[in-house]
Amino acid sequence: MLRRFACSRDPVLREQLVRRYLPLARYAASQYVRGSEPFDDLLQVASLGLLKAIDRYDPERGAAFSSYALPTMAGELRRHFRDRGWAVRPPRDLQERALLVERGAETLALQLGRSPTVTELAEHTGLDAETMLEAREALSARSAASLSAPSHHGDDDDPGLEGRLGAEDDGYEVVEQRAALSALTRALTPRERQIVRLRFEEDLTQAEIGQVVGLSQMHVSRVLRGAVEKLRAAAAKT
Repeated sequence: MLRRFACSRDPVLREQLVRRYLPLARYAASQYVRGSEPFDDLLQVASLGLLKAIDRYDPERGAAFSSYALPTMAGELRRHFRDRGWAVRPPRDLQERALLVERGAETLALQLGRSPTVTELAEHTGLDAETMLEAREALSARSAASLSAPSHHGDDDDPGLEGRLGAEDDGYEVVEQRAALSALTRALTPRERQIVRLRFEEDLTQAEIGQVVGLSQMHVSRVLRGAVEKLRAAAAKT
């Protein structure tokens, strides 16, 4: 089938080859299962590598297809983790070292039956200790915690990270507004300031203001209009 496809590029043959070698893609994807990365996503990436391997494979070179396809799929999976699997993307060379350290840590853990030491991991990867520690630190950039995620303590009353974040403080804006208003109201007479305060701070009606200051409702209305005009004129000059 591989030879016939290499000669004919028949899409029907291509589909048959994909179905035949899909278990190989599953195997390749299973070698990269880690963290919260869904297996179906990894299988999709490996399947893309399988398609590339089928299209590029040359039977005349004599190599077994699986020997060619597995490295191709592994390359696609490594690129997936390098380019798309990071919440914060570090430089590419650091990504490569981080993935190398991660795979090395998994291999040594299986061999030793425990987590490897820094020295053991550095020797296994061929990196010096400082470079290896930098790569391990970069692995923390692969995922980010959700602000809406529940607390790890399992406390129903815990608001979570989002609830512990600070809120916007409008106090400075209020102070600025009060300072600006205080400067503007200097353009008003004491009675105008009193009427403006009763209307806009105390939220009294014009009739209620008239009872407080001893004026009619119509007179209060005229004073308010005049005071507002003075305030607008003073604001335009600032």
